[in-house]
Amino acid sequence: MKIVPLSSLATVIRSKNAGPFLLTFDIMFEDASNYETVWKSGCFTKAAMAQLFRVDASAITSIFAVPRGQAIKVTMRRQLPQGRIGESDMYGCQQHVPLLDLPISGFES
Repeated sequence: MKIVPLSSLATVIRSKNAGPFLLTFDIMFEDASNYETVWKSGCFTKAAMAQLFRVDASAITSIFAVPRGQAIKVTMRRQLPQGRIGESDMYGCQQHVPLLDLPISGFES
């Protein structure tokens, strides 16, 4: 089986605010096959996302698939509230970077 980074499979990988205390991550696919393979890979669990983002698993509030949109959504608590002193990304738009290199297996070599 071949392992490829998520960024080579998804059309859009982004993060944004979901209110002042949450961040949401959108992973969208143009290809239904890639979407299905990624969702079934087992990489999108609370434990896996917590490890990837270096947070406690309780910080991951939801992970779900959106089959009609060929998308995966992950929501997690911000480490610091939006705008608080020491918070470094007011809009939450730069927090998706760890997802780019997330290794996904399940592809034929």
